[in-house]
Amino acid sequence: MANKAYKFRIFPDEEQKILFARTFGCVRFIYNKMLSDKIVYYKENKQKLNNTPAQYKEKFPWLKEVDSLALCNAQKNLQRAFTNFFINPKSGFPNFKSKHKSRKSYTTNCVNGNIKIENGCLQLPKAGLVRMKQHRHIPSGYQLKSVTISQTPSGNYYASILFEYENQVSEQELRHFLGLDFSMHELYKDSNGNAPQYPRYYRRAEQKLKWEQRKLSLMQKNSKNHQKQRIRVARLHEKTANQRKDFLHKLSRKLADTYDCICIETLDMKAMSQALHFGKSVADNGWGMFTTFLQYKLEELGKKLVKVDRFFASSQLCSCCGYKNPVTKDLSVREWTCPQCGIHHDRDSNAAINIRNEGMRAVLA
Repeated sequence: MANKAYKFRIFPDEEQKILFARTFGCVRFIYNKMLSDKIVYYKENKQKLNNTPAQYKEKFPWLKEVDSLALCNAQKNLQRAFTNFFINPKSGFPNFKSKHKSRKSYTTNCVNGNIKIENGCLQLPKAGLVRMKQHRHIPSGYQLKSVTISQTPSGNYYASILFEYENQVSEQELRHFLGLDFSMHELYKDSNGNAPQYPRYYRRAEQKLKWEQRKLSLMQKNSKNHQKQRIRVARLHEKTANQRKDFLHKLSRKLADTYDCICIETLDMKAMSQALHFGKSVADNGWGMFTTFLQYKLEELGKKLVKVDRFFASSQLCSCCGYKNPVTKDLSVREWTCPQCGIHHDRDSNAAINIRNEGMRAVLA
């Protein structure tokens, strides 16, 4: 069995918006309250406190107004955060959720058919039928498991619906290979010498964002004009993110349908953006998001995404004769000629060919 989620935009009425806002607040409150009590109890008794949302409903009766499963999922999220911390302390101790900075969302589970999709609406516990824009068909064999309701900073509402289905994908024979080398300007260069010419959406909207954010900074906080301007800025950021996501989804789908195995490097994008001062450009490309899309699309088709070690000298090797440069070439060197075979190379295209060859060696060995 496998899980797959579909994200649809929903259009709640005013009463449903109020209920969602209450649920967001109750989920945040119970998470913070349980975390605070766990910390105090451990400091006093040096033991773990096993508290549940039901223990707080008598003292805080307004918690009964929202979906109880949303509170239970908040408890599970807190418990998962503690488990991750004790397994790997580097993941960080659980933090308190902020009203203004934390993501507004809650998750509820399907129990006895309390969640349904019918006639262009999504039936939810407590909320009833909520209008939904269902932009894609859901196969008949999929079983609904849970729904996550979220609100973006711009005020839009979304429902991420999780389904369980029987995974019957058979592995395909790997015949067509492609190597991708990350490129700051084009997103990547492939082993065939092609580049997608990424539009760089954030750079296009940067000047307009600058003007709108400057207006926001000059307004009085918590005023009506400040709230209107905040939404205007949030919509600009959301539009840029949606443009980037749409481009990467379509590109990854095209590659997944065309090739059987795609080879990439395991790059540390965070370190690259900090070390080379390319933070905006690295974030605008969305390379991590692109590789995530590419991986799950290939897996659904029974194909493979092969990751080559980042320390593999892909840019320093000649893809024709295998000659390795004794001195590492600076990033400013975009073309070079092999002193052994005399072939002139484009740096990124040559690296993509080496990544493809290394991936083929690892898979076919």
